[in-house]
Formats: sequence, C-alpha cells, structure tokens
Amino acid sequence: MLPSLADVLRLPALRRARARVVVGAEHLDIPVRWVHIAEVTDLAHLLRGGELVLTTGIAMPDDPGALRRYVAELAEVGVAGIAVELGRKYHSELPAALLDAAREARMPVISLDREARFVEITEAVHVRVVNEQLAELRESERLHDVFTQLSVEGAQPGQVLREVQRLSGCPVVLENLTHQVLACEPGGEDPGALLAAWESRSRRVSTPPRTTHDPATGWLVTMVGARGQDWGRLILVCGGPPTARQTMLVERAASTLALGRLLERHEEGLERQTHRTIIAGIVDRAYSDPEEALVRARAVGVPLSGRNLVGLVLRLRENGTGLAAQARLADTAEGAARACRDLRLQVLVGSLDDLRVGILLALPDREPLESCLTRLAERIRERVGDGSVLAVGSRAESIREVRRSFLEARQVGDVALRQSDERPYYRLPDLHLRGLLHLFRDDERVQTYVERELGPLLAYDARHGSDLTDMLRCYLAAGRNKALAATRAHLSRPAFYERLRRISRVLNADLDSVETCLSLHVALLSLDSVRERLHP
Repeated sequence: MLPSLADVLRLPALRRARARVVVGAEHLDIPVRWVHIAEVTDLAHLLRGGELVLTTGIAMPDDPGALRRYVAELAEVGVAGIAVELGRKYHSELPAALLDAAREARMPVISLDREARFVEITEAVHVRVVNEQLAELRESERLHDVFTQLSVEGAQPGQVLREVQRLSGCPVVLENLTHQVLACEPGGEDPGALLAAWESRSRRVSTPPRTTHDPATGWLVTMVGARGQDWGRLILVCGGPPTARQTMLVERAASTLALGRLLERHEEGLERQTHRTIIAGIVDRAYSDPEEALVRARAVGVPLSGRNLVGLVLRLRENGTGLAAQARLADTAEGAARACRDLRLQVLVGSLDDLRVGILLALPDREPLESCLTRLAERIRERVGDGSVLAVGSRAESIREVRRSFLEARQVGDVALRQSDERPYYRLPDLHLRGLLHLFRDDERVQTYVERELGPLLAYDARHGSDLTDMLRCYLAAGRNKALAATRAHLSRPAFYERLRRISRVLNADLDSVETCLSLHVALLSLDSVRERLHP
C-alpha cells in the first residue's frame, strides 16, 4: 500500500525542512507514488500521476494566468501535491494565484520553510514506497501459501471463511445469487445481529465490478465463481474503507471457494470413476461432439449405439457429510453396479453428487423396459437395502437426449422422497411444477431468473419496508381475481388496486398479461424453493 501524503510529511527529512501545508490540508490522504524534482513549468507531460513535485520555485512564472495554467496541468495528470522551498524566489509566502488555483483543483501545496536537501527527501520517500511495496508483495505471497494449502486440502467453505475471519479480524459471509446466506463466520459478533434482515440489506449493495466497497454498509464484496459462471458473493464486514490487504484477502478466498467447488469429488473405485466421468461428460455437455461419449463408453465395454438409453438415478434418503456419507454413496454405487451385472445389463454407473448415483441403462430394442426396471429395482434393493429410491427418466432415442433423461430422473428422485406409496421405482408423472422447481433450486440459472423477474420488487420492499411482493403473491394465488385478492389481503379494493399499480411500475410489467403473470408466478415459486433450501 502506497504511503499517503500525510505519511510523507511525517518523515524526518520533511520535518527538518519545516514542511507546512498551505492549501489542501483536507486532501492529505492521497497516495504518493514517487517524488519528482523539477525547476521547469512545462513538466506535466513527463508525469504519470501520484508524484509529489519538489521545486524551489525559481522558474515559476510571475504572471498569475501562467501560474494557474501550471497548477491546472499538474492537477490534470493527478500529482499528489506541490512542495515549494522558500528562500530563493519566494521568501515568506507563496503567490496568491498559485494558492487559489491549487484550492480550486483540490491539490495540496506545501511550503518548505527551511532550506532542504532534496536528495534526502527523495531518498526517504522512495525507500518508504519501496518498503511498502515489498511488504505488500510478502503479504501477497503469505496469503497465496495459506489459500493454496486450503485448496490442496480440499477445505470446505466453512474452513475458508474461518481463515478469512482469522486473518482479517472481521465477520465474513458467503451468500448465493439470491442473497441467501450459505455460510457465515461472525468472529465473535452476535450472529443474530449480523444476519438480521440479511436479504433486504444485501440487495441494496450492488457489485458492478468483481470487487467493490460499499461505504454505506462498510462491506467489501467480491463475486465468487469460475469459468464465467458466478454462483455467489463473499462479503467482508470491515466497517471502514478496506485496506489493500483486505481486498487481496477476500479476492484470494473467493478464488479458493470457486476452485473448491470445481474440484469437489469423492474417492471411488477406478471403474466407478471412469463411468462417472463419462456420465458427467454427457450431463454437463463436456464433450464438443456427443458421439465422443459413445466412443468412450465402448472403450470401457459398454456399447451404447443402436440401443434404447434411459437415465436412472438412485437418490439416497438421508443427507450426510464426512467420510461416512462418502462411504455410503460409494457402497450404493457399487451395489447398483453389481445388481446390473447380476442381470447382465449393459450400464454405466457412477455418482452424480453427494446424494445421487447415476445409472445409464442401455437396452436392446427387443428388451421390454418395464419388466427390466422391475427386476432391476428388486435386485438393487437386495444389494443396497431401502436407503434410496430409484427414479427413472424418459427413454432417449440417441445419446444427445440422455442429458434430458438424467435431469428428469433427478427431479423425480427428489420428489419421490416425500411419496408415501411403496413402489419399486418412480417416473415423471409424479411431478408437478413445485417439484420441478424444487430440483433446480440450487441452479444459478434459476437464481438469476428470480433476480431478473423479481429483483426490482424485492429491492423496493427492502428499501421502503413495504409488502408489494406479498401483494403480488396474493394477486397471483387468487387467479388474478383482484376483488378476491383484496379480500384475502384484508385491504379495500382501492388500496389493493393502488398496490398493483405500484407493482406494475416497479417491475415495468403488465399485470393484465397472462404470460407476464405466469412468469412472475414461476419466479415466486422459485424464490420459495430457494428460501426453503436455506431456511427449512
């Protein structure tokens, strides 16, 4: 971090010269990048900004207009200030034209009341600047080592946040794109006070660049994401203006969080890892040519060409963390693979995430799907017990449709956990709109959709303490029947109609349009799903 002009004026070399601030005492926080000695007035084109200009004033013009131009040119390039030694041209005070021009340009002017050795001043300032830069470089290297170690160890978000809090001494919060808190490290502060009305407070803080400081809240905010897909924000509650070290710290932590999300994987057998990689490549569209998946599958002994392909998902009933959960997931995947081998089925089997095992079933045309699924479900239950449900996606005519089949199966599996009937497997007809949104509630694209549709209204409510979002929900739940909605909201019709007009203005939306209201209704359901995920 560069020293400020106030820091420079406290150096012994300038104290010996009896440095005195004549103009701009309120602007001494400006950083000084270098010191430039100049006895000519035509020097602005030689400077880059941030310099403290030292001069005896011997070459300064007597004409007031020329003095004003001299100051204006220096201010335009962004010099930190002008220090003029008295005794050669100016004996007791500096000319009024110089001071007036500096005052208008908000540029500090310092008089050196005693003869100074300019070389001592330049050496002292330059040593301070270089030392600050070296200290910043050492701190950067230290932070790099700390967060590299966290990345290598596969640290969870909570561990990363604890390290940020320890190094900064400030509370730190990780939130998603809809401003719901994912993790928090209060650092001794009351969590209730820190997170009170968090969503509405967070919505008031925008992040145009990757990292920004909001003076109103004292928050230092940076985006978290990788490969062009942001999925959250990391917020350091530092109170006042952040230091360069705090900015470096929060950005390095955000990179570690993004990297950790990309590298999070489980220990599995080599065959399961290979199968998982192929399935993930299909689901994540990692292959530039979908036919590459056929080649890779054939290479591991699972031909997919000319077969009916169906995506299946084994969804574990119990959530868990740590080694026990990883072992349970690995056992489930291996048990499913053995069940398929027992029935001599051509399949790819691999974990999809912490709670799901994916099965890509490749059936010959003559093989009836329903009977095959029934036999497979029974054999899987024998192998892995009843700790999971089997969900089935729709049949895929080609490898390009397998991703859709898996996404359907994932959705069915999440909703099937709440079903009371005991069936061997579940399919898409069990789902409704809420179930669909339930599946995608962690998807950044859904969160972005919610923000696009409802962000202005949620921000308006946060700023004004109003209930327009609830009124919109009431209106849509009543099937756009304004009279019924007003009754349910316990408002008079004129009052309710005025709220609808305000909602329309805030969202710039036509609430009489069926399509618009449908889009807003889906966004509200999505918002409920996201909030339910974080606040069950």
